[in-house]
Amino acid sequence: MGRPGIKRPGLSRIASAMATVRPFRALRPRPEKAAAVSAVPYDVVSTAEARALAAGNPLSFLHVSRPEIDLPDGTDPYSDAVYAKAVENFGRLKREAPLLAEGEPSLYVYRLRMDGREQTGVAGAYSLDEYDSDVIRKHERTRPDKEDDRTRHMVALGAQTGPVFLTYRDRPGIDAVVEGVKWEPPLFDFTAPGGVAHTVWRVGGEAAGRLAEQFRPAPLLYIADGHHRAASAARARRELAAKIPKHTGGEAYNFFLAVAFPAGQVRILPYNRVVKDFNGRTPEQFLEALKKKFPVEQDAPASPRRKGEVSVYLARRWYGIRIGTGGVATGGATSSLDASLLQDEVLAPLLGIRDIRTDKRIDFIGGIRGTKELERLVDSGGFAVAFSLYAVSLDDLMAVSDAGEVMPPKSTWFEPKLRDGLLIHEI
Repeated sequence: MGRPGIKRPGLSRIASAMATVRPFRALRPRPEKAAAVSAVPYDVVSTAEARALAAGNPLSFLHVSRPEIDLPDGTDPYSDAVYAKAVENFGRLKREAPLLAEGEPSLYVYRLRMDGREQTGVAGAYSLDEYDSDVIRKHERTRPDKEDDRTRHMVALGAQTGPVFLTYRDRPGIDAVVEGVKWEPPLFDFTAPGGVAHTVWRVGGEAAGRLAEQFRPAPLLYIADGHHRAASAARARRELAAKIPKHTGGEAYNFFLAVAFPAGQVRILPYNRVVKDFNGRTPEQFLEALKKKFPVEQDAPASPRRKGEVSVYLARRWYGIRIGTGGVATGGATSSLDASLLQDEVLAPLLGIRDIRTDKRIDFIGGIRGTKELERLVDSGGFAVAFSLYAVSLDDLMAVSDAGEVMPPKSTWFEPKLRDGLLIHEI
């Protein structure tokens, strides 16, 4: 179904649309402090994990993005004390890192390198008008409680502290300018824990204008990762604009911090599932139920070989099922996605899991953790069965976004991740 509240512009509107990226005066760490300041995105770690990652590092941006780590255990992460602590920690970081305001509005070229692959995007301030009008397209519903949290965080700090991950259909004009920038000395260049290399170049003056101009023929941008950050930026804008009698539309809060990457470079990993029990069946009975619905391959590979295949792990053995044809969807853009088919054909009818967003019997494992993690979880007895999926393609994601539909929950895992705290957009 389409997303509530989203109206798709007509074809003439899309044909005339142009993507906008605006240079901005970033607040950023000194180059020699960038590695220490930068942190994983706030929403990929628990409070306990964030506390462990920031231990012994007073400059870690997790003290700002997850400030509850500096308060007593059990503190409500949405309490007034947490947002007050974020403001306090942000002020301290500005002084002690220190964080510097860029001398002129700039764009940034941001390269991620992992496992011999690299992707290079353009960091800047992207238009919330275009977010609202769906020139910047979405594929995910957002949760009000998570929007409330980041909206309050942004307004309290007067800043957007972590970038949204955008993508666009490849444009040679953008690539040509970006490749020219990469010959220059970088502003930041370090390898983060986990082996991901982060390299950032600053693009100022006329060069920033030329790079921004290359985005204007790009009619659409797509949110790959960071829907809650973007939605919260839109809410923060409405809240801040209401306080300004002469709102012009050019204020900093009308734009949100993002990095846009060409789709041909973006890597999506699968988002796998583990389930705690067989819904009253034995392992043998569950396997028989699968065989009645699908051809089942014994000793299948742990990672599916193509779209439409799902690998199933139970009783220390991998099985393969052919869950779909991999053809073109006929019942909507999401109908042929493996995550949708698994839900409709296995999780709901066989395991009794109707809503994967609320059912406590299912959990989700990002593909970066590998299939060995699925085996470990099942072999340990904590879960009964694991499902290893084939990664969604960018074409599928864009088709869902263009159709005004919503991806199934937990169906894409983007890797590598951008770091928080390297480039901050003050609003």
